[in-house]
Amino acid sequence: MSVRHFFRRPPAVSADEAMRLVDAGALIVDVRRDQDWRRNHIPGAQHIPLDQLESRADELPEDRLLITFCTGGLLSSGAANLLLDLGFEATNMVRGLIDWRRAGGPLTSGTG
Repeated sequence: MSVRHFFRRPPAVSADEAMRLVDAGALIVDVRRDQDWRRNHIPGAQHIPLDQLESRADELPEDRLLITFCTGGLLSSGAANLLLDLGFEATNMVRGLIDWRRAGGPLTSGTG
């Protein structure tokens, strides 16, 4: 992943919009570190840490909107741009976990 991925503003959605998009079939891609994922994560999200995203992109579906997610929205912004460059339909959830909690989004802990 190149630093240039952090200089462009990707398409973005709020947590409220993300919840509606997930209900319509979008997939949350959580790019946080393993320990953050184990602490809490969005049920049904796919976890691929940011430093592995490019090498593991083939694990992601090509026929669904991907919503990148992190704690505050900065790392996931770069992740969304990377996925766009790789040909995926992707958007960033602004303010990440912070906004997700504010909107009352569900969270779970552990590896599941």
